[in-house]
Amino acid sequence: MRILVTGGAGFIGSHLVDKLMDDGEGKVIVADNYFTGSKDNLKKWIGHPRFELIRHDISRPLFVEVDQIYHLACPASPIFYKYNSVKTIKTNVMGTLNMLGLAKRLRARILFTSTSEVYGDPLEHPQKETYWGNVNPIGVRSCYDEGKRMAETLMFDYYRQYGIEIRIARIFNTYGQRMNIDDGRVGSNFIAQAMRNEPLTVQLPGTQTRSFCYVSDLVDGLNQLMEGTDAGPINLGNPGEFTMKELAKAVQELINPEVQISEVENTPDDPPQRKPDITKAKEVLGWEPKVNLHEGIPLMEDDFRQRLGVPRT
Repeated sequence: MRILVTGGAGFIGSHLVDKLMDDGEGKVIVADNYFTGSKDNLKKWIGHPRFELIRHDISRPLFVEVDQIYHLACPASPIFYKYNSVKTIKTNVMGTLNMLGLAKRLRARILFTSTSEVYGDPLEHPQKETYWGNVNPIGVRSCYDEGKRMAETLMFDYYRQYGIEIRIARIFNTYGQRMNIDDGRVGSNFIAQAMRNEPLTVQLPGTQTRSFCYVSDLVDGLNQLMEGTDAGPINLGNPGEFTMKELAKAVQELINPEVQISEVENTPDDPPQRKPDITKAKEVLGWEPKVNLHEGIPLMEDDFRQRLGVPRT
C-alpha cells in the first residue's frame, strides 16, 4: 500500500501521518508546500524507509504512484486563507482537480477533507449532512467556504462520471498539539494569550458557539472513513457546544485564573452557531469523539509551553 497525504506537514496532516506510519499501513508520501505546514511536524519520520516527503504545491500536477490519497492541503485558519484568497481558491479547485486526475489515472481511492464552513451561517442547528448551507458567495471568507463547496462538487462529479472511489469528510473545529500558535483560530488564540498573561479577546457578541474536536479523535475518524464503504459526506466533529465566553472561561480556569477576558469587534461573516450532527458517523463508521475539552486544553497547553519555552509557574 502506498498512501499520499497532501498537506501532510500541517496540523491535522502530520497527526494523520503519525497514525498511518505507526499502524504500518505501507509507504506514506507527503506533499506539502509549507505555506502553513512545517517540516518539524514530520521530523521523526524523515529518513524512515517507508516515508517520503515532497515539497510541492498541489495547484500544479503531481505524478506519483499511490493506492490511496488523503487530500488535506489547504490553509484552514482565516488569517492564512484570507491572506491570499486567490491562492486558497486555486488550492481548493485546481488542487482538487489535480488530485482527482491522479486518482482517475491510478484508480486510487481519494478522501477529501471538506469543512463545516460549507454550511455557512446555518439556518439548521445542529447541522446534518443533508443541509445545503447558507453561504455568502462574495464575502471575505468565500474563498475558503465556496472553494470547499466547489471541491465537493468536483469529487462527486468524478465519482458519477468516472467511477472514482471517493470519501468526503466535513471537519468541524479541531484543536490540539502542533496547531500554529498564532494562527488566528479561537482555541490557539486563547491558550497563547493565557500563557502570555494577555487578555483573552472574545469577539462580540461572545454568544456565538463552536464545537471542538481533539485532533486524535478526528484522525481516527478520517482513517475509518477512508477504510469504510460510504462516500460521504460525513460530519466529523465533537457535538459538545460552547459559546466563546464559555470557552474563554474554561481556558482561564485551566491555564491562568488571573488573566482578564476582554471583548473585541467581530469579523465579517462569522457564523453564530456551529455544531455537528454526528448521527451518520456513529451509524456508518462507529465513530464518536472521546477527548473532552477539559482534557484536551491541558494537552495543547503543554505543547505550546514546550515550543515557546514557557515553564509552568
